[in-house]
Amino acid sequence: MDELTLREVESNAIPNMVAQLRKGFDSGKTREKSFRVKQLRRLFDMLEEQEDKIMEAGYRDLRKCKHEMVLTEFLSLKGEIRNAINHLDQWMQPEHVKKDLANLINTLSVRREPLGVICIFSAWNYPVILLLQPLAAAIAAGNAVLLKPSDLAIHTSNLFLDLIPQYLDKECYAVAAGGIPLSQAVLKEKFDHILYTGSSPVGKIVMKAAAEHLTPVTLELGGKNPCIVDQSANLKVAGKRIAWGKYTNAGQTCLAPDYVLCQKSIKDELVEHIKAAVKQFYGEDPKESKDFGRIINSRHFDRIEALLKGRDNLTLGGETDKDDLYIAPTIITDVELKDAIMDEENEIFGPILPIVVVDDLDKAIEFINKREKPLALYAFTSDSAAKEKITTRTSSGGLSFNDVMVHFAVLTLPFGGVGNSGQGAPLKITTRTS
Repeated sequence: MDELTLREVESNAIPNMVAQLRKGFDSGKTREKSFRVKQLRRLFDMLEEQEDKIMEAGYRDLRKCKHEMVLTEFLSLKGEIRNAINHLDQWMQPEHVKKDLANLINTLSVRREPLGVICIFSAWNYPVILLLQPLAAAIAAGNAVLLKPSDLAIHTSNLFLDLIPQYLDKECYAVAAGGIPLSQAVLKEKFDHILYTGSSPVGKIVMKAAAEHLTPVTLELGGKNPCIVDQSANLKVAGKRIAWGKYTNAGQTCLAPDYVLCQKSIKDELVEHIKAAVKQFYGEDPKESKDFGRIINSRHFDRIEALLKGRDNLTLGGETDKDDLYIAPTIITDVELKDAIMDEENEIFGPILPIVVVDDLDKAIEFINKREKPLALYAFTSDSAAKEKITTRTSSGGLSFNDVMVHFAVLTLPFGGVGNSGQGAPLKITTRTS
């Protein structure tokens, strides 16, 4: 939020950084259980000992309040690290498989081995967890890692440039901070795996660069996540949970509901419940609330504000202040399916919620299926037949009933997209009774 210069690594230093990481991996020490556990504990120590500095960086980048930082950046991350430490011995054991007649006297097993040197590109909207959660997984798997934090979250990037070498083994883990030229230099190098979190257009660039070395990739992308609300839903619960998911981090969440599909008969009541939840969360004036965040920079502010120009169907919000990078929690009603804000390439990624009226569930599913597969799909319904229809007739990275975004924090479920919303992890389905 405040002015600060991004501290950058020189692009010509990248080949040597990658070579040093390769040397560290080839030494064999990342393969040892004791080394992995020590690094995971050091990562956990960093979160504990440097919590105030990390919190401050999140506030200065995105005006994130403390409880939002704890909920969205720290809790799940710490849980992942604890889970890795507790289960590492089990994960490292060979998995013995069934024998066929020709191999009765042989020992058959599958052994999980480290890939090598991993590159992690993180996004700016959750600059802590999206950098360190995959790092924890890579450490547990015995890899060396080059971290590339987002250059838009300047305070967080600068902080981790200092903290990572203080806490983790310098021969096996390094931070390459910088903008687009540095990212281009990184992508010229050969890695054993690349994980990228961000937009689909940049994901294509990463995938194309990886193809030059036949490097496998995990892409955590985004898209327009639909939220269906049917007549059987508890509208008060739906309104509160939709408002929480949409306006957390000022709507800058890849898993946030992008738009709502509902029938005309419940639209007005649902909107009133969303408005009531916004008032409960952020008070009469969200701009004065310590709990409501800000847009990351002026470029993204201009992009989001442009979606509001010339509209007379704002049911809530619409206020903006570029000097403060503030855009109010906003609801747009009676949005047509052909409206520009519903364009497939136009992920809102901000605190604007379009409400689209459809005739019935079949029409909602038809609209969703005509578009790219989303990272997440949400549906509020108490009808088991409707749940089954949505489950079997749609495809998305994650599918949650009667809640939004919570599946990300479930340690026992994988996370990822499908097609344009990402690749590298299978479907997740969670259910919460309202």
